[in-house]
Order: sequence, then C-alpha cells, then structure tokens
Amino acid sequence: MTAVGVTAIGAEEIRDVGAAAFAWLSAHREYFALGEDALTRDGHVDATWKPLGELAQTCASVRAHTAPWDPLHACAADLLRFAWQQTGQGELFRRLQRLEPFATYPLEIYSVFAAAGFRHAGYEAAAATTARTRSWRLAEQEPTRRLGVLKAERRSGIHRSEQAAQALRRTWLGGLPEPWTFERSSGYALTHVVFHLTDWGRTPADVPADLAAYLAHWLPPWLDTCLDAGMWDLSCELLVVATSLPDPPDLPTLEDAWTRIAEAQCTSGALPEARRGDEEAGPEPDFRHCYHSTLMAAFAAAQTVKCLTGGQGVPG
Repeated sequence: MTAVGVTAIGAEEIRDVGAAAFAWLSAHREYFALGEDALTRDGHVDATWKPLGELAQTCASVRAHTAPWDPLHACAADLLRFAWQQTGQGELFRRLQRLEPFATYPLEIYSVFAAAGFRHAGYEAAAATTARTRSWRLAEQEPTRRLGVLKAERRSGIHRSEQAAQALRRTWLGGLPEPWTFERSSGYALTHVVFHLTDWGRTPADVPADLAAYLAHWLPPWLDTCLDAGMWDLSCELLVVATSLPDPPDLPTLEDAWTRIAEAQCTSGALPEARRGDEEAGPEPDFRHCYHSTLMAAFAAAQTVKCLTGGQGVPG
C-alpha cells in the first residue's frame, strides 16, 4: 500500500529519481577523483578507491540495464569513462599491485572495468601471478567477501578450482537464517551476495531456487522495516535485490518503496544515507554521507524501471 496522502509512483517517476541522482553524481564527479594519496601506504582506501570503484560499478550496471537511446545510458557511460581515466587507463592498478601485491581491493575494483570492456594487460598478468600463490589462495576472508573476490577473479580472467557455491553456503543468506535475525549488517551482506550471484542484476536465474523463494517471502517485510527506519541507502540496495530476483515483488510493494525514496531525495538529486534529524537540517548532506546512497538510488531506479517495463524503459 502507498504512503498516506501520496499518489502511487510509476515507472516514469522512478526514472526521474534516477535521473536526478545522476545529475547530482555528474555535478560532483570531482569528488570521486583520485588524489595523490591514492598510492601512498597510509592512504585511506575508503576515501579514495572505494568511492571510485562504487561509481564505476553503478555506472557499468546502469549502462547494462538501460537502452542505448536512454540519456541515463549515455550519462552512465560518460561517468564510467571518467572513472577509468582516473585509474590512468588501468596503469594505477599495476602500480598498486607492486605496493600491495596481496590486497584484494585493486582486483575487485579492476574487475568492474574489465567486465565493462576496459582492460590493462600488464595488471592482469601481475594479478594472475599473485593469484597462483598459496598466500593468495589461503587468505582468510569473510564468506561474502570471498564470494566477491572469486567473482572478481573470473571477471579478470583468473580461474581456480574453488567453487563459488561453497562460499555461498557459508554466507548469512546462504544459510537461510531465521528471518527475525535480520539487521543492518546482515542486510548489507545479503544484498552483496545477490549482487555477486546475479552479476549485479544481469542474471536473476543464477539465484538458487531455495534462496529465491526465501527472499521472495522475506524481502518485502525487511524492505518495509528499513524504509520505516529511514535507512535509505540499505533500502535502495534491497530494491536492487528485489528487482534482481526471478520473481520480483508485487507492484504495490515497489510503488510504496519508491514513493518514500522520492520523498527523501533532496532537490539537488542527492539521497541521504539515512533520515536526518533536526540538528542535521540543511539543503543536503555532505558528500561522504550521501554519495553511496545516491549511487544506489540511480542503480535501483534503472533496475526497477527495467523490471516494470520489461526492459523497454521510458522516454527521457
């Protein structure tokens, strides 16, 4: 059911939310640029490579989920090229490999570009050499991260015997936990499991039947709970998951969620991570507290419109 006093939102209005989010991202692209600290040992990865990688993943996904004639497709492609340029057309990944040969985040980010057709042969050769070591294969990682690393390896042309299915069943979602144990951390974990399984929404059929049935039943109440709590970032990630399943939620569920997301979006197009209190009042939150949720709003909007229109999209 829709929010009281608010008209149900349709595919065109959902697309408008995504378009506004992209307008904000384009206007703030310089904040995603890599600074001089991107290659220093004491640099903050979460403030340099992480935002750039998330920009690249969102834009690669939106480019894949929109028609070539859609202006959002062109905008996503433009920002993806910008992100690749920031890496020196991949050269910075090769330099990172020398500085941190056993760090996984360079390969995880690089794989986004590789899957989108941007490749650097020198980095791939160096990464493949490292991936053959026992140290790389035996690195201790949380199951969800392990699943993501295995996916990144395959995207980058690295193949090894470890099966993703084994890693999947060690994740929170893969174990089909009691639904009442859902919380913020498990919510983010489950969304990324589905992202990895479906190649960020491209292959819904790759969600195992038992997980698909479990999510079809429990995702709508979890989404409703997050929306009630004003957790806009996680809500958008759950919307991506919802529209990446073999059987997406019913239309009223999607309409209600997008009505609330649209209300939370700033006039600039930015979407705060979470509902802001009176003490945080202002025109919009700072970059750090809205860039990821704005990316997820753009991604979720494109994915939802594709779901609602059967891949036909709506005019820009």
